[in-house]
Amino acid sequence: MTVESSHMRSLVLLPGFLCDADLWTDMIPDLEALGALHFGNVYEDDSLEGMATRVLAEAPERFVLVGFSMGGFVARVLTLMAPERVKGVAFVASSARGYSDEERTRRISGFRPGDRPPRAAGAASNAMGLHPDRDTDPLLLDRLRGMQRRLGPEVRKRQAALVRRDGYADLERITCPSLVVACRQDRLRTLAETERMAQALPQSSFKILEDCGHMAPLEKPHELSALLAAWIERASL
Repeated sequence: MTVESSHMRSLVLLPGFLCDADLWTDMIPDLEALGALHFGNVYEDDSLEGMATRVLAEAPERFVLVGFSMGGFVARVLTLMAPERVKGVAFVASSARGYSDEERTRRISGFRPGDRPPRAAGAASNAMGLHPDRDTDPLLLDRLRGMQRRLGPEVRKRQAALVRRDGYADLERITCPSLVVACRQDRLRTLAETERMAQALPQSSFKILEDCGHMAPLEKPHELSALLAAWIERASL
Protein backbone atom coordinates (compact mmCIF):
# COMPACT_ATOMS: atom_id res chain seq x y z
CA MET A 1 0.00 0.00 0.00
CA THR A 2 1.62 3.27 -1.02
CA VAL A 3 1.37 6.43 1.04
CA GLU A 4 -0.17 8.17 -1.94
CA SER A 5 -2.94 5.60 -2.34
CA SER A 6 -3.96 5.89 1.33
CA HIS A 7 -4.31 9.67 0.89
CA MET A 8 -6.62 9.15 -2.06
CA ARG A 9 -8.73 6.43 -0.43
CA SER A 10 -11.91 7.14 1.53
CA LEU A 11 -13.49 4.90 4.15
CA VAL A 12 -17.14 5.26 5.15
CA LEU A 13 -17.87 3.80 8.59
CA LEU A 14 -21.38 2.68 9.58
CA PRO A 15 -21.94 1.99 13.30
CA GLY A 16 -24.22 -0.47 15.06
CA PHE A 17 -27.49 0.00 16.92
CA LEU A 18 -27.22 2.86 19.43
CA CYS A 19 -23.52 3.42 18.70
CA ASP A 20 -22.09 6.84 17.88
CA ALA A 21 -18.62 7.81 16.61
CA ASP A 22 -17.02 6.72 19.89
CA LEU A 23 -17.43 3.15 18.61
CA TRP A 24 -14.41 3.79 16.35
CA THR A 25 -12.24 5.88 18.73
CA ASP A 26 -9.63 3.19 19.40
CA MET A 27 -9.42 2.29 15.71
CA ILE A 28 -9.06 5.82 14.33
CA PRO A 29 -5.23 6.07 14.37
CA ASP A 30 -4.97 2.74 12.49
CA LEU A 31 -7.79 3.59 10.08
CA GLU A 32 -6.48 7.06 9.30
CA ALA A 33 -3.36 5.37 7.91
CA LEU A 34 -5.68 3.70 5.37
CA GLY A 35 -7.46 6.82 4.13
CA ALA A 36 -9.83 9.68 4.89
CA LEU A 37 -12.56 8.67 7.35
CA HIS A 38 -16.25 9.52 6.95
CA PHE A 39 -18.81 8.66 9.63
CA GLY A 40 -22.15 7.63 8.18
CA ASN A 41 -25.28 9.28 9.60
CA VAL A 42 -27.64 6.44 10.60
CA TYR A 43 -29.48 8.48 13.22
CA GLU A 44 -32.22 10.36 11.39
CA ASP A 45 -34.04 7.62 9.47
CA ASP A 46 -36.21 4.68 10.45
CA SER A 47 -35.55 2.48 7.40
CA LEU A 48 -32.43 0.85 5.99
CA GLU A 49 -33.15 2.50 2.62
CA GLY A 50 -33.48 5.93 4.25
CA MET A 51 -30.21 5.47 6.11
CA ALA A 52 -28.41 4.26 2.97
CA THR A 53 -29.71 7.19 0.91
CA ARG A 54 -28.57 9.72 3.54
CA VAL A 55 -25.11 8.14 3.85
CA LEU A 56 -24.70 8.16 0.07
CA ALA A 57 -25.68 11.82 -0.17
CA GLU A 58 -22.89 12.76 2.25
CA ALA A 59 -20.25 10.24 1.10
CA PRO A 60 -17.33 10.78 -1.31
CA GLU A 61 -17.77 9.67 -4.92
CA ARG A 62 -15.97 6.33 -4.40
CA PHE A 63 -15.20 4.67 -1.09
CA VAL A 64 -14.55 1.52 0.90
CA LEU A 65 -17.55 0.78 3.13
CA VAL A 66 -17.28 -0.71 6.63
CA GLY A 67 -20.50 -1.73 8.40
CA PHE A 68 -20.57 -2.94 12.00
CA SER A 69 -23.59 -4.96 13.19
CA MET A 70 -26.68 -2.88 12.22
CA GLY A 71 -24.33 -0.88 9.98
CA GLY A 72 -23.76 -4.07 8.01
CA PHE A 73 -27.47 -4.22 7.18
CA VAL A 74 -27.26 -0.63 5.94
CA ALA A 75 -24.06 -1.45 4.03
CA ARG A 76 -25.78 -4.26 2.15
CA VAL A 77 -28.66 -2.02 1.05
CA LEU A 78 -26.31 0.85 0.16
CA THR A 79 -23.96 -1.33 -1.92
CA LEU A 80 -26.90 -2.67 -3.94
CA MET A 81 -28.26 0.87 -4.33
CA ALA A 82 -25.01 2.37 -5.67
CA PRO A 83 -22.62 -0.43 -6.68
CA GLU A 84 -20.60 1.92 -8.87
CA ARG A 85 -19.58 3.95 -5.81
CA VAL A 86 -18.54 1.16 -3.43
CA LYS A 87 -15.02 -0.13 -4.11
CA GLY A 88 -15.29 -2.80 -1.43
CA VAL A 89 -17.50 -3.58 1.56
CA ALA A 90 -16.67 -5.05 4.97
CA PHE A 91 -19.29 -6.58 7.25
CA VAL A 92 -18.22 -6.82 10.91
CA ALA A 93 -20.24 -8.89 13.42
CA SER A 94 -23.21 -8.55 11.08
CA SER A 95 -25.77 -10.74 9.39
CA ALA A 96 -28.37 -10.81 6.64
CA ARG A 97 -30.94 -12.66 8.73
CA GLY A 98 -34.41 -11.22 8.91
CA TYR A 99 -35.78 -10.23 12.32
CA SER A 100 -38.68 -12.17 13.74
CA ASP A 101 -41.78 -10.26 14.88
CA GLU A 102 -40.84 -11.11 18.46
CA GLU A 103 -37.34 -9.63 18.08
CA ARG A 104 -38.72 -6.48 16.52
CA THR A 105 -41.34 -6.08 19.25
CA ARG A 106 -38.66 -6.45 21.90
CA ARG A 107 -36.55 -3.75 20.25
CA ILE A 108 -39.41 -1.32 19.91
CA SER A 109 -40.39 -1.85 23.55
CA GLY A 110 -36.97 -0.52 24.54
CA PHE A 111 -34.62 -3.45 24.86
CA ARG A 112 -31.16 -2.88 23.45
CA PRO A 113 -28.91 -5.50 21.87
CA GLY A 114 -27.45 -7.49 24.71
CA ASP A 115 -29.97 -6.42 27.30
CA ARG A 116 -30.87 -8.99 29.86
CA PRO A 117 -34.43 -8.80 31.17
CA PRO A 118 -34.72 -5.69 33.36
CA ARG A 119 -33.72 -6.33 36.94
CA ALA A 120 -35.88 -5.45 39.91
CA ALA A 121 -34.22 -2.05 40.02
CA GLY A 122 -35.22 -1.49 36.42
CA ALA A 123 -31.62 -1.47 35.16
CA ALA A 124 -30.88 -3.26 31.90
CA SER A 125 -27.46 -4.62 31.11
CA ASN A 126 -25.34 -4.15 28.01
CA ALA A 127 -23.19 -7.06 29.01
CA MET A 128 -24.40 -9.60 26.42
CA GLY A 129 -22.75 -7.52 23.71
CA LEU A 130 -19.36 -8.18 25.27
CA HIS A 131 -17.14 -11.25 25.62
CA PRO A 132 -18.20 -13.20 28.76
CA ASP A 133 -14.89 -12.27 30.42
CA ARG A 134 -15.49 -8.56 29.76
CA ASP A 135 -19.15 -8.21 30.58
CA THR A 136 -18.41 -6.49 33.89
CA ASP A 137 -15.62 -4.29 32.48
CA PRO A 138 -16.54 -0.84 33.86
CA LEU A 139 -14.78 1.09 31.08
CA LEU A 140 -16.45 -0.81 28.25
CA LEU A 141 -19.88 -0.70 29.92
CA ASP A 142 -19.44 3.02 30.53
CA ARG A 143 -18.66 3.60 26.85
CA LEU A 144 -21.68 1.58 25.71
CA ARG A 145 -23.97 3.48 28.09
CA GLY A 146 -22.39 6.79 27.07
CA MET A 147 -23.19 6.20 23.40
CA GLN A 148 -26.77 5.25 24.22
CA ARG A 149 -27.19 8.28 26.47
CA ARG A 150 -25.83 10.70 23.86
CA LEU A 151 -28.04 9.32 21.10
CA GLY A 152 -31.13 9.36 23.30
CA PRO A 153 -34.67 7.99 23.01
CA GLU A 154 -35.52 9.43 19.58
CA VAL A 155 -32.62 7.71 17.82
CA ARG A 156 -33.36 4.50 19.70
CA LYS A 157 -36.97 4.68 18.54
CA ARG A 158 -35.99 5.16 14.88
CA GLN A 159 -33.33 2.44 14.88
CA ALA A 160 -35.57 0.01 16.76
CA ALA A 161 -38.27 0.47 14.12
CA LEU A 162 -36.06 -0.84 11.30
CA VAL A 163 -37.60 -3.68 9.35
CA ARG A 164 -34.91 -6.26 8.65
CA ARG A 165 -35.92 -8.79 6.04
CA ASP A 166 -33.82 -11.77 5.11
CA GLY A 167 -31.16 -10.51 2.70
CA TYR A 168 -28.93 -13.52 2.01
CA ALA A 169 -30.14 -13.85 -1.59
CA ASP A 170 -29.33 -10.16 -2.21
CA LEU A 171 -25.70 -10.73 -1.24
CA GLU A 172 -25.14 -12.70 -4.45
CA ARG A 173 -25.54 -9.42 -6.36
CA ILE A 174 -22.73 -7.68 -4.47
CA THR A 175 -19.82 -8.25 -6.82
CA CYS A 176 -17.16 -5.93 -5.36
CA PRO A 177 -14.54 -7.39 -2.99
CA SER A 178 -16.02 -8.06 0.44
CA LEU A 179 -14.74 -8.95 3.89
CA VAL A 180 -16.85 -10.72 6.50
CA VAL A 181 -15.57 -10.66 10.09
CA ALA A 182 -17.14 -12.87 12.75
CA CYS A 183 -16.34 -12.75 16.47
CA ARG A 184 -15.76 -16.09 18.17
CA GLN A 185 -17.62 -15.28 21.43
CA ASP A 186 -20.36 -13.12 19.87
CA ARG A 187 -23.54 -13.78 21.85
CA LEU A 188 -25.74 -11.63 19.60
CA ARG A 189 -24.80 -13.18 16.22
CA THR A 190 -24.18 -16.84 15.61
CA LEU A 191 -20.99 -17.72 13.78
CA ALA A 192 -23.13 -19.63 11.28
CA GLU A 193 -25.26 -16.63 10.26
CA THR A 194 -22.16 -14.47 9.77
CA GLU A 195 -20.30 -17.19 7.86
CA ARG A 196 -23.37 -17.63 5.67
CA MET A 197 -22.86 -14.04 4.48
CA ALA A 198 -19.36 -14.92 3.29
CA GLN A 199 -20.68 -17.98 1.49
CA ALA A 200 -23.30 -15.90 -0.35
CA LEU A 201 -20.97 -13.05 -1.39
CA PRO A 202 -19.20 -13.75 -4.70
CA GLN A 203 -15.86 -12.11 -3.81
CA SER A 204 -15.56 -12.56 -0.07
CA SER A 205 -12.88 -13.18 2.53
CA PHE A 206 -14.01 -14.63 5.85
CA LYS A 207 -12.08 -13.94 9.06
CA ILE A 208 -12.74 -14.73 12.72
CA LEU A 209 -11.65 -12.50 15.61
CA GLU A 210 -10.71 -14.80 18.46
CA ASP A 211 -11.38 -13.97 22.12
CA CYS A 212 -13.92 -11.34 21.07
CA GLY A 213 -17.56 -10.68 21.85
CA HIS A 214 -19.96 -8.73 19.62
CA MET A 215 -18.44 -5.28 20.21
CA ALA A 216 -15.32 -5.85 18.11
CA PRO A 217 -14.38 -2.16 17.58
CA LEU A 218 -14.27 -1.69 21.38
CA GLU A 219 -12.90 -5.10 22.34
CA LYS A 220 -10.33 -5.78 19.59
CA PRO A 221 -9.76 -2.45 17.81
CA HIS A 222 -6.21 -3.07 16.59
CA GLU A 223 -6.87 -6.64 15.49
CA LEU A 224 -9.95 -5.50 13.55
CA SER A 225 -8.02 -2.62 11.96
CA ALA A 226 -5.29 -5.07 10.91
CA LEU A 227 -7.86 -7.34 9.23
CA LEU A 228 -9.30 -4.36 7.33
CA ALA A 229 -5.84 -3.14 6.29
CA ALA A 230 -4.75 -6.57 5.05
CA TRP A 231 -8.00 -7.00 3.09
CA ILE A 232 -7.72 -3.53 1.50
CA GLU A 233 -4.18 -4.31 0.40
CA ARG A 234 -5.01 -7.83 -0.82
CA ALA A 235 -8.01 -6.64 -2.82
CA SER A 236 -6.11 -3.59 -4.14
CA LEU A 237 -8.78 -1.20 -2.93
